[in-house]
Amino acid sequence: MEKADNTTPSSEELAIYMEESIVSVTSAYEQSPVVLMVDDAVIGTLGNFSASIGKAKSKKTFNVSAIVASAVRGSTILHYRSTFPKDKRKVLYVDTEQGRYHCQNVLKRILRLADLPENKEPDNLVMLALRKYSPDMRLAIVEQAIGTIPNLGLVVIDGIRDFLYDINSPSESTDIISKFMQWTDDRQIHIHTVLHQNKNDEHARGHIGTELNNKAETIMQVEVDKEDKTISVVEAMHIRDREFEPFAFRINEEGLPELVEPYLPREKRIGRPTKEPFDPYKEIPESVHRAALDAAFANGTIGNYGNYLERLKEEYGLQGVKLGHNKAVKVATFLGNKRMVIKEGKEYMVNPEYHY
Repeated sequence: MEKADNTTPSSEELAIYMEESIVSVTSAYEQSPVVLMVDDAVIGTLGNFSASIGKAKSKKTFNVSAIVASAVRGSTILHYRSTFPKDKRKVLYVDTEQGRYHCQNVLKRILRLADLPENKEPDNLVMLALRKYSPDMRLAIVEQAIGTIPNLGLVVIDGIRDFLYDINSPSESTDIISKFMQWTDDRQIHIHTVLHQNKNDEHARGHIGTELNNKAETIMQVEVDKEDKTISVVEAMHIRDREFEPFAFRINEEGLPELVEPYLPREKRIGRPTKEPFDPYKEIPESVHRAALDAAFANGTIGNYGNYLERLKEEYGLQGVKLGHNKAVKVATFLGNKRMVIKEGKEYMVNPEYHY
């Protein structure tokens, strides 16, 4: 698998990439094969990625164990159904949060769910415990595994937050999601990852959560039932296919997730939804960013931070985006993280080679 880097490609390389990216009206393209479902709703296809989000102690890892067990066994576990092709039956499970002892407990749980022996290494499941490594090293190890494990079909990453130094960094988040899109497309696999929710609302944590919401084909939420704390509820927060009926599970005496049936989903809350924090990436289109920057730097560099903020407020305002001081600071931070604007000494200037 070709490894992406941040160097500028040559003209010859760009010509090859452009040729590979052309969409032809006469060519035949296959629809991405469906590999993961909840009942009859599609939650995962090859060449794409999905995510589970939830607050601490919501049993996210138990839920993802059921997904892995379904893929390993090729059967229905809880409400998860797997239909991986014969040459895509290998599963890679990456844990970034726990040591080997606790990872082994998760591995044994998956094998019990899949009705496989615990005293024999599974034929189609590889687990990596990466807690002790730095974010960069974790990413490199996973890239090596994805590029070398034969017959790989599903990669589970629990959790994606530990690939970043700063969970609120737009540039780091964009890089990680770009890796996901590269890996899934190059190897024609499906990646399912796990991320915590904010403590005070239902949004996935950090800018990486925003990127997941924008790019994942499915986002599932796992949360503790409000009336019975022993029950965890799984529902679709975002899904390209039709939504599935929420379902619930509890942990039985054997330490395994089992369905709670019948389960009546609670009604959705009525009223104004919680307002998300201002996000320049999500709320301002790329065309507006480009037009505002072109106008702000029409006369060259800007001499200091105060003037820079004032120019941003003025030019974004002319594009129909009103910025107060706090929002202007967030926009300036976003532009810097994206390397759209760079600082040299005390001066700010547009980076002519930036990409969105």
